[in-house]
Amino acid sequence: MTRHPNPSLSFTLTILAIVLTGRVQPFAIAPHNARKTSSTAADPKFAIPPPLSSTEHATESSSTSPLLSRSPTSSSLFKTAILATDDQFIKPLPDKRTYRAITLSNRLTALLVSDPHTDGEAASVHVRAGHFDDPPHRAGLAHFHEHMLFLGTHKYPREEEYEEFLGKNGGMSNAYTDMEDTNYYFNVAPLDHDHDDDEKEKQGDEVPGEGGVSSALAGALDRFAQFFISPLFDESMLERELRAVNSEYLNGRTSDNWRNFQLLKQGSNKDHPFSKFGCGNYNTLTNGGVLATKNGEEESLETTDFGGGSSPRQDLVRFWTDKYHAGNLRLCVLGRASLDDLQRIVEKTFGQVRPPPVGFVPNGIVDQIKAGILKVPADGESHMRDQNENFLFQTEHMTYSPNVAFGPDQLGLIREVIPLVESRTVKIFSAVPPLDDPVLRESRPFRVLSHLVGHESPGSLHHLLTEEGWINSLSSGTGISSSDFCLINIAITLTPKGMRERDQVLAKTWQWLALIKESVMNDQHGIIEQYHKELKTITDIGFKFREMGDPTDFCSAAAEKLFDYEPPKILLGSAETGEYDAEVARAFLQRITPQNSLIVVTGPELGDEEHESSKLSARDGSWEIEERYGAKYRQVRTSEDLVEEWNHPPEIDERLRLPGLNEFIPNDLSLRCDDDESLASFDPNVDYRKQHPSLIVDTPKLRMWHKMDRFFRVPKASIRLQLTSPNVYRSPRSITLNRIFQKVLSDDLNSFVYDASIAGCNYRVSCVPGSYRLSVSGYSEKLPHLLDVVTSRIASLIEQMKEGEETHPALAGTFLKAKENLLRQTKNYIYDSPYETGSYNLRTLLETPVWHVNDYIAEMEGPEADADPLTMKECAEAAEACLFGRCKTVALCIGNINEKESKEVADVIRRHFLRKRPLLDDETPRFRSLILPTKGEATRIFGPGCDSKVPVIYEALAHSESEENNSVELMM
Repeated sequence: MTRHPNPSLSFTLTILAIVLTGRVQPFAIAPHNARKTSSTAADPKFAIPPPLSSTEHATESSSTSPLLSRSPTSSSLFKTAILATDDQFIKPLPDKRTYRAITLSNRLTALLVSDPHTDGEAASVHVRAGHFDDPPHRAGLAHFHEHMLFLGTHKYPREEEYEEFLGKNGGMSNAYTDMEDTNYYFNVAPLDHDHDDDEKEKQGDEVPGEGGVSSALAGALDRFAQFFISPLFDESMLERELRAVNSEYLNGRTSDNWRNFQLLKQGSNKDHPFSKFGCGNYNTLTNGGVLATKNGEEESLETTDFGGGSSPRQDLVRFWTDKYHAGNLRLCVLGRASLDDLQRIVEKTFGQVRPPPVGFVPNGIVDQIKAGILKVPADGESHMRDQNENFLFQTEHMTYSPNVAFGPDQLGLIREVIPLVESRTVKIFSAVPPLDDPVLRESRPFRVLSHLVGHESPGSLHHLLTEEGWINSLSSGTGISSSDFCLINIAITLTPKGMRERDQVLAKTWQWLALIKESVMNDQHGIIEQYHKELKTITDIGFKFREMGDPTDFCSAAAEKLFDYEPPKILLGSAETGEYDAEVARAFLQRITPQNSLIVVTGPELGDEEHESSKLSARDGSWEIEERYGAKYRQVRTSEDLVEEWNHPPEIDERLRLPGLNEFIPNDLSLRCDDDESLASFDPNVDYRKQHPSLIVDTPKLRMWHKMDRFFRVPKASIRLQLTSPNVYRSPRSITLNRIFQKVLSDDLNSFVYDASIAGCNYRVSCVPGSYRLSVSGYSEKLPHLLDVVTSRIASLIEQMKEGEETHPALAGTFLKAKENLLRQTKNYIYDSPYETGSYNLRTLLETPVWHVNDYIAEMEGPEADADPLTMKECAEAAEACLFGRCKTVALCIGNINEKESKEVADVIRRHFLRKRPLLDDETPRFRSLILPTKGEATRIFGPGCDSKVPVIYEALAHSESEENNSVELMM
């Protein structure tokens, strides 16, 4: 294939440009970003009318504009109601915030959160409308609508007003559009400008801070509320924003995630809204318009003909009018002020949002139960069944009835996909009821199923497939979740060997599922119920000691939860689990069958003659190109023979067995700060939050700091250590060998400490230039044991690897797999986005020492690598020199751990790692930044041809022909 020159990766080094990216939701449209300013006002004849005054609000029943109708419900008949007070909320122990749930006079439900000690204030509005609601002729309208809301309102018409205000107050904003939802959020620092006369004069008639509400939060809420009261949808801004959405779409065309998501949508029922093209592009949003280009560049923004299509503005107004009213919004606000003050500012700002139409019931569990649409079985009441006595899940196929997203025609298929980047996966998507169905969310049977399918202990499917060298990872979870269906999935990433043996991989997977099903259907010893109780205990402990999270993330999630949970249980959410229900579990598991599943196989070699003989091959299907993102795929119906074999495996591999019970679940949840000695040393005049860790070990080999928690009061701790060695980054070969060892260790440790991770104790070992970093964290009772297990296994693993491939063939397979994975990941660097590639190239120019990715590739692939290959023994020796050779170690013990226990940790570190004399200061590796040459220096270095105004220019071409984005980074 011929590569055409593409100026996508042009980097000019003069000043550092910072790229801001938003939070990405699974399968959600990319977030809103800051945009250029525009001074053009909206055409008055198209403007949404300004909000009614409080007097008008009580008497008017309709709008004077045909584009915006108001509910005839009079808000004067309904005042703010308190739905839940602080003492009714179920909270974790460390949560010191106070809460109140209210419904405003316009029927808007809001959650108020007071946190006097917060460093950030935030708010979020969740709208129960997404791209499922796009009109047929405007694919992507919900996404485009999200963009347009940021570009001016009747009260604040300047486009940059909102973002500018947030920026001045140390804040930011973002949004995302999902299938049935759109979420908007912002944060600010809790600042006041009471003495800033210029600022006060500029703010004009905006809502001032109420009582203890900061002017930052009050001003942000006032501007934010106008999105939902009177947006402009300025016609003059449409063309530019259409191009911004089109750019997002083009960026997605080079992403395998977007390609695979769109393939799922294309393969669904065309009459179900899941099949819609959610991102949208210039063509779909203008209903047929074509973005004009000249000499390969987009034409001027001055055009007004929308490429021969039509303006989407009236559809934007219609979408806003239909979906953006108080009944279809949920608000969460978190600030330092009292609940009363927060309530008053919310009433002043969001009280002007239009009430819902009479009889409106939002698509949320809480409201649908109240309206009698959904029924929750009473205690002792039998579960609902249909006329054929089949178990009935009420929400399944209800919202968009009679259309079913994935029915018999869309399931029972095998699909093969050629990826953009080198990756090999097998995914099983099974159609099940929505997981928040009132019946399912009581006992949550999928939690146990997912736990068992993805288990990594000896005897598990993961352990067997890893031992065979067939997989890199295996996980189970939710693939797609909507209000009327769900696709759960088992995702397996394959090695090249695993791709060749994918028939066996799938056979073992269905054997494992058959073993689980048999245990559920005939649970004579109650083992499944014991797994359920274990997970419930772990979840209960996790909630009990859950710490207060980031204010912005909290608000964004809480606003959404208001649709599906009663206010007192907002914090508890999915952590609430009832007792095990065998009947529900059996009914749920009956959906996990080959004929009710879609199997997607991804790999670059699919279609090669070698792979056509696989039972999983879709060789009888024709290769096709998906219309929107260009994925290459083919598919066939799963043969009856395979369905029978997978439904009723002739045998189950004797190596497969269900896991034992978890020994890492903590029992001692006491707090060290409540010990007699700690209480005796407590000083009420000391702010322990600001107290720095103390140096408790100071030797040439080891320096250890310690700080016992007295503020957060959770039985958790964290132990971190860094072993610095000059051997880690001595050469490209050395760092490559150590990174391979890190992967081998990670694979190996899974079978030793998987239960610990499930029980809330985690470990991490990473190799970075100059050092190894090891950390363990979680419930403090089990941490010393976990650290000892990890460090002991590092030593024994190195000894086994040094004994060679013939002595440990399974370990040799793990080493080979680790090397292949590192090579694949390193080579895939060329497919990173332009700004990521640019940042990497900038680092190679400005730091020393630094090796390039091509140096690493040359150690694993090519003539030199073939002549002097990396071996398992060499890998072990390289790791040994770094971990157990001469090094310097620093460590930190922090949390629910006292000084005595920390010194015991120091003994473990000395015993396992610090066997040789320490490094001298001059031997300690250091990384230095380089100074860019002046123009005169550059001329002397590069010659007289350096006549650019910028001394050093580094240019690179994008590897992918379909890459549409460019990046320029400047350093000075």
